[in-house]
Amino acid sequence: MSRVYVCSCFGVTEKQIKEHAGAGACTPRQIASACKAGTDCGSCVRRIQAILGRGDCPRRELVNQGEPALMAEVRPELSEAA
Repeated sequence: MSRVYVCSCFGVTEKQIKEHAGAGACTPRQIASACKAGTDCGSCVRRIQAILGRGDCPRRELVNQGEPALMAEVRPELSEAA
């Protein structure tokens, strides 16, 4: 199985981006915080946006409340909405 690199600068794969998204990263900035992808040359940011899509983020409510989405536990009320 071959690795599909999204960010060549930091060797971040599509699988890793999807894992970070699954953990709550909803934006390219949150992906960058999680793994540095998109912080060097920036050529991968559009690809990251495409992977993230425009769907609902199950943890966006946490971010809006000022809590870090990547560290927070999924609350039951958010899980039911997803």
